[in-house]
Amino acid sequence: MSQAPRHVPVLLAEVLQALEPRPGKTILDGTFGAGGYARALLERGAEVVALDRDPSAVRAGAALVAESGGRLRIAQARFGDLETVARALGLESVDGVALDIGVSSMQLDEADRGFSLRFDAPLDMRMEADGPSAADILREADEETIAGILFHFGEERASRRIARAIVADRQTAPYVRTLALAEMIARVAPAKRGELTHPATKTFQALRIAVNDELGELLRGLAAAERLLKPGGRLAVVTFHSLEDRIVKQYLAGRSGRGHAVSRRLPGEPAEPQATFEVPRGQPVEPGEAETTANPRSRSAKLRFATRLDAPPRGAEDSIVALTRLPARRRRP
Repeated sequence: MSQAPRHVPVLLAEVLQALEPRPGKTILDGTFGAGGYARALLERGAEVVALDRDPSAVRAGAALVAESGGRLRIAQARFGDLETVARALGLESVDGVALDIGVSSMQLDEADRGFSLRFDAPLDMRMEADGPSAADILREADEETIAGILFHFGEERASRRIARAIVADRQTAPYVRTLALAEMIARVAPAKRGELTHPATKTFQALRIAVNDELGELLRGLAAAERLLKPGGRLAVVTFHSLEDRIVKQYLAGRSGRGHAVSRRLPGEPAEPQATFEVPRGQPVEPGEAETTANPRSRSAKLRFATRLDAPPRGAEDSIVALTRLPARRRRP
């Protein structure tokens, strides 16, 4: 591999330890981004199929494809479609799946994408140039929907106050720029004394998740990985948001049979489905002090990993599906 400057992804050593890449193994990198995981997997001899929904990431990966000697293939696709992509490439199964959830450093650093509140840019936030943007949501959704997005996807305690201000202000000046929205939030919901993050951080995160259906995509990706991994195959998922981590945690707990007490079943009660994953203890794995110091963006990262067993795949439980959606509205009396 070339010695050009490289992007080092979060928890790289830990992800590699979980996946155990080596010659003869095929690993699917569902979130190619700047190519950090894919490059490391290639350096350890694995064949890699990489996906990214962002066309700019796919274009930027052309050089690594050329360097790989045919061991890297990249497709523009969402990682929820990883099974479809693998089948189209003639793969019936893979030895590993890596998912790095959320926005990439490359996207955060591209001002015109509107992901970061550090730059004045259009409120876009779309990973693909398709579908409603963040500005569209703030212009068209009602106050209750906006508040629900901010609270459920961003865990923003001031969600109703911020939504109320958005709806009031859009009558004369809809929010279409990042800094205008960030400045309004800092005014109506200022940070508490001692808080280091900008008060608009959770709102930007929530809008990005809603625009790209990131939680729904995460669940589809987990289910697709379960169907595609061969027995003994490894799954490694890095998240940066508590709700993402909760989805991964509950999904793997259910698939591993953790928390079920078979001996306590009532007579005639159906048995639990067979476990489809083995989940080692000691999770989640979090970055050490050296990594968080070198890369402050890694502070919230969590890695969960599991080994595929030979039981048939299953559908997602309703309780996990519910985590990916806005709660149903309560009827007013």
